Amino acid sequence: MTAVDTADVDNSQKPAASTRPFSPFEWMIAGRYLRSRRRETFISVIAGFSFAGIMLGVATLIIVMAVMNGFRTELLSKILGINGHMLVQPIDLPLTDYDVIAPKLETVPEVVAAIPFIEGQAMVSGPAGNFGSLVRGMHEKDLRRMPLVAGNIQAGSLDDFDQGEGIAIGSRMAQQLGVTLGDNVSVISPRGAVTPIGVTPRMKPYPVTAIFEIGMSEYDATFVFMPLEEAQAYFNMDDKATGLEVYVVDPDKVGLMKPAIEEAADRPTFVTDWRQRNVTFFSALEVERNVMFIILFLIVLVAALNIISGMIMLVKDKGKDIAILRTMGATRGAIMRVFLITGASIGCVGTLAGFLLGLVVCLNIESIRQFVSWMTTTELFSPELYFLSKLPADIDSGETLTVLLMALGLSLLATVYPAWRAARLDPVEALRYE
Repeated sequence: MTAVDTADVDNSQKPAASTRPFSPFEWMIAGRYLRSRRRETFISVIAGFSFAGIMLGVATLIIVMAVMNGFRTELLSKILGINGHMLVQPIDLPLTDYDVIAPKLETVPEVVAAIPFIEGQAMVSGPAGNFGSLVRGMHEKDLRRMPLVAGNIQAGSLDDFDQGEGIAIGSRMAQQLGVTLGDNVSVISPRGAVTPIGVTPRMKPYPVTAIFEIGMSEYDATFVFMPLEEAQAYFNMDDKATGLEVYVVDPDKVGLMKPAIEEAADRPTFVTDWRQRNVTFFSALEVERNVMFIILFLIVLVAALNIISGMIMLVKDKGKDIAILRTMGATRGAIMRVFLITGASIGCVGTLAGFLLGLVVCLNIESIRQFVSWMTTTELFSPELYFLSKLPADIDSGETLTVLLMALGLSLLATVYPAWRAARLDPVEALRYE
């Protein structure tokens, strides 16, 4: 046998070289399977539903989570912007030395402000009716340190607030009372003057010198601000204060700062933070958010199951093609990768489309709400029910990335079993009756 003949024998005994993983050949075959023909319309319909399901599921998850985050952020900023991060109240003795304690509290690291205040409930009466209110007495300088109020004055101003006897009310309260800037409103308190026949209610008219709009309907319809000295006289508090509102740099660290606040007060005090005062509200909001995530996650899961059913039908329909590819030298791994590409493409493109759709909706959520309200002639997300005058959306990058990875992971897992079935197909059995 010659050297040439020997080389030919050696070459004939060598196995056929397989293509590298995810080669252009595999992408080409997968692309042909994604393009429907007339007899494969039903499979394409299932793939279309899978794509739409993943897109809508991802978009809905992103939108709902962003809106829930927006609600929490807005409510937290509104609640803490007007109520403070920590409340310091006296124990045993009345708080008559608030002017001494407030500067001490402001020396504590990370404390922004310590604001003394008087607080009491009263009825406010105007031409259009009577409504309950929460009257808060504060110094003008302290009121200006609250940007949520001082930065949202719609009419009038806070100039000479301490020197006058005027009050600042919310825009929604002004609408309910039917008053504007300069009109008088009557403030009625059940704790009035003590007479021989008992305590008589106190009623006093006050001019409206400022109208503010915080953006939270509950506060805009309830809060009334008056000068601290006037509030002391009105509520028979003499030289006392109800407590001190303490504002800090990071509201999430109030638990660590409580001992330092108690030590700086240098007197018996009862200190509570915003988490204790609003624990029920924010816990309910967190539970609702988690439940909504689980419910909407099921949409993506159903879409992934549609991918499985569509891919299994595609494998059955392409049995002859798979057998021919195997006889031409395609390996089991190549066949498996072809169907992995086919199924994963639906999930990846659907996830990307859902992300873009969710992003567009979140960036225009308020305009969409107004348009839908105009189309249906109804008020969606009424401020009286949802507290906020605008629909907020706050996209959290980490949360959005989790949703995208979850959708991609489910899509890839959904293609594993059909692709494995395709790779295990016996060419002889597939071609037996052809």
